[in-house]
Amino acid sequence: MLGLQATIDKDSGFCFGVVYAIDMAESILEEQGYLYCLGDIVHNDEEVARLKAKGLRIISHEDLARLQNEKVLIRAHGEAPSTYRTALENNIQLIDASCPVVLKLQNRIKTSHDSQTKVLIYGKHGHAEVAGLVGQTRGDALVFQDLSELDGRELPQKFALYSQTTKSTGKFYEIKEELIRRGYEVEANDTICRQVSNRDAELRNFAKQFDKIVFVSGKKSSNGKVLYEVCRSQNPQTYFVSSAGELKPGMFSENDRVGICGATSTPMWLMEEVKQALENL
Repeated sequence: MLGLQATIDKDSGFCFGVVYAIDMAESILEEQGYLYCLGDIVHNDEEVARLKAKGLRIISHEDLARLQNEKVLIRAHGEAPSTYRTALENNIQLIDASCPVVLKLQNRIKTSHDSQTKVLIYGKHGHAEVAGLVGQTRGDALVFQDLSELDGRELPQKFALYSQTTKSTGKFYEIKEELIRRGYEVEANDTICRQVSNRDAELRNFAKQFDKIVFVSGKKSSNGKVLYEVCRSQNPQTYFVSSAGELKPGMFSENDRVGICGATSTPMWLMEEVKQALENL
């Protein structure tokens, strides 16, 4: 008898933006023993706990306003212009680990807004990246998570449509077509990160190859929610876990072939812990 076999998806795990931010944080932590970070460095509680143990100190924007003469890391999600102004006023050295894809998007949104074009952003309300994008328009952009939020809203005849970088490409184009169908002139800007969107197709293929899928992600990860649903659409026997401790023997049978995958905010070490726990069940 073979017993349960677990395989980790080699394409899952941190995207380059997250790798860059964490590498930068670890390098400074090694040098000075502590570092402030504006918000969770990544939407994964296990990874945040690991870095906190090394001296990472997570702060809010309110904390930043009270801080003086320190180094503060800006994570991959990026920040609004007001954050940079606060840092300048408080003599704070910003370690800017904003993802290049996000920075490019911020610039495009600012350019649209400067040309007096109304900006609509398909994204999650309150998400750190979205807050940074809205900041480029001095709070003037309209954010929506679902088309139903636009029902009854008075919109200009012509506007620019953007998306949070981790949203579904398919959904973005569905929204674009529906807005055009409603009679609007839509200047659609596909600003979804291809490293994220390519995982959609890769995961569809991966999920089909196993009896069951364990999707590992932080509960706060927007990308995690999207990719979990992608897996579940191909393999209904897909379980969402945030750590190895959430695995239960009743989820699996003795000879199951189990695929392990995760979000762009899921560390490889965490997927390896899940694999070990599965094999020990």
